[in-house]
Amino acid sequence: MATVVLMTAGSLIGGPLGGAIGALAGNAIDREILKPKGREGPRLTELRVQTSSYGTQIPKIFGTMRVAGSVIWATDLIEHRSTQSGGKGRPSTTSYSYTASFAVALSTRPIQSVGRIWADGKLLRGAAGDFKARTVFRLHLGSEDQAPDPLIAAMEGAGLAPAHRGIAYVVFEDLELADFGNRIPSLSFEVIGDAGPQAAGAIAQALGGAVLEAPEATVPLAGFAASGATVRAVIEMLAGAAGGWFRADAEKLVLLSGGGPALALEDAGAGEARGRRDIAAADAAPRTLTLAYYEPARDYQAGVQRAVAPGAGVREARMELAAAIDAASAKGIAEAALARLDVERERRTLALPWRSLAVRPGERVTIAGAPGVWRVDQWRLEGMVVLLECVAVAPGAPSAAASGGRVLPAPDLPLGETRIHAFELPPLGALATVPRLAIAAAGTGPGWRSAALLVSSDDGATWSAAGSTAMPAVLGHVVTPPGPAPSHVEDRRNMLVVELVNGAMLLHDADPAALAAGANLAMASGELLQFARAVPLGGRQWALTGLWRGRRGTEAGIATHSAGDRFVLLDAEALVTLDLPAEAMGKTIRVLAQGVGDVEPGAAEAMVGGISVVPPSPVHLRATGLPGGGAEIAWTRRSRSGWDWIDGIDAPLAEESERYQVEIAWDGGGRAALTEVPGIVLTAEERAAAVAVTVRQIGAHGLSPPATLILPALGEDG
Repeated sequence: MATVVLMTAGSLIGGPLGGAIGALAGNAIDREILKPKGREGPRLTELRVQTSSYGTQIPKIFGTMRVAGSVIWATDLIEHRSTQSGGKGRPSTTSYSYTASFAVALSTRPIQSVGRIWADGKLLRGAAGDFKARTVFRLHLGSEDQAPDPLIAAMEGAGLAPAHRGIAYVVFEDLELADFGNRIPSLSFEVIGDAGPQAAGAIAQALGGAVLEAPEATVPLAGFAASGATVRAVIEMLAGAAGGWFRADAEKLVLLSGGGPALALEDAGAGEARGRRDIAAADAAPRTLTLAYYEPARDYQAGVQRAVAPGAGVREARMELAAAIDAASAKGIAEAALARLDVERERRTLALPWRSLAVRPGERVTIAGAPGVWRVDQWRLEGMVVLLECVAVAPGAPSAAASGGRVLPAPDLPLGETRIHAFELPPLGALATVPRLAIAAAGTGPGWRSAALLVSSDDGATWSAAGSTAMPAVLGHVVTPPGPAPSHVEDRRNMLVVELVNGAMLLHDADPAALAAGANLAMASGELLQFARAVPLGGRQWALTGLWRGRRGTEAGIATHSAGDRFVLLDAEALVTLDLPAEAMGKTIRVLAQGVGDVEPGAAEAMVGGISVVPPSPVHLRATGLPGGGAEIAWTRRSRSGWDWIDGIDAPLAEESERYQVEIAWDGGGRAALTEVPGIVLTAEERAAAVAVTVRQIGAHGLSPPATLILPALGEDG
């Protein structure tokens, strides 16, 4: 009759079980489920490495576990090309992006759902089920009647696509790969096989089927992925985690643990045979045991707990439990295993009459005159004497407090919905030669990253792709508009209250030097302004004061504010600028932005008036009387590139030539004139009749906004 004797390392996981299985008469169970081809159970590293090799083992998932899975089907990378016009006289830009479709097998046992998904260690799918990259996702739960995936069926052909019945798997359709170096990332999945923790014994029973029973309570495991060279190795690992062993009953094994009823035995001897007692040296047992496991609180990263026993000896043992458990449970398992190794130094051999043949290997017994509970480790029959080799059973270990260390989970930030603003922007850098549209976007959640853009110049009849948005902008809407104020001095009277689209956005103060360098420049309604102080009011609202109004020639927008208008903090890295054809002047451009989490795309529209290409209106219009009753009308030129006023005398021209269109209005008529200098002379008759003079600078791409001087009426004597 064969027996199995394991060394110290083996006894940590399967020693008690090894003796029971080895003593099982007939080997019926070995042939049925415990095929002895090795003892390699699941390792901690195997569950974290995604594979695509033919013949790779797919685990059975119990409870909730993080596994990498195996790629079982994939397409080639699909290239997508987008061409964006560079505007008049500028080359177009062609950008490329890549997607892939593939399927990943997760479990050879039906599951309930999939939670979070990690890609290259970062969250691809959050706890709320939101994806951080664009894809179509389908989950097949592993039922025996599931149909083939529609994409696989379409690609492989009707009747050629397997349904993978009994295998839980997921399909990614057109996963965008830009965030992963244009390759399929290394994925891992939080797989929910069962609701709540599962007892180690219940898992072993599910794996063993009808030839395995686990009637007693065993340690609960938050998750377990059953894999390994043999079913036997997996069950031995579970028995080790439970601190139990198996009793051989006819055609099945029964998992027992330290508690429960025990058969009373008395070693009275049989014939000339007498029992004996052996106790190994104290240093024969390890003094330190290290348990490696997966910890759910740390995103299922590998954790380590150590148990240390006092006494002589320097031996150490290591136990790998490829299961998800909390730190305290891991500490308790480690301490129980270490105590078990120490107690099992004591062995008793009982010599019983042949009538005790019914005492089975693995039986829990008590021995008259010996304290505690024992288990029958080996059984043999010699000269009609039953010799039972018994090992002391360690009492249950008390609950242990432990910490898994600091938790640094992958950020799981909600994406929210896309919010977008589009507006024509005065030149902030290089001069534009065609109308230029600025687009800023962000999400209502702090995890939003980008959205695909579509643009229409014909009121939505046709749309063209315009690439994607830039980094998230700081934007929102006006809650309390500021009142009117001049543009040439700081506005210390008014306050602008804005509400940003998500609570993670921040605004900051700026001193005069920073403001002079362009800090805190924002588009509010149709006015460019700057603010010196930003005070949070709660509820995503901010009060902005110390305003510099009408920047870059937008003083006309000072009077256009109303509640609900756009607010965008201008940041070059957060803006997409589109050069539009010259024909776009005077048209309304519509923009759509489709983000990963959007049910409906974000929408915005902007009227192209030419502020990006025409010069700003002249300023400081003034009238000076001349002898004879005439008047000289003069003004100061402004420039699209002269906002810093470096020489303090004149602004650079920034146009092909200096020209102005002047309109002189009087009751019932008026006249128009062109001039190449910043002034014009009115005759005495014109001055007497004129009520207003309007001046526009003529730019290379159109007329500036008007600047108007109202002339007072003259007396009869002029």
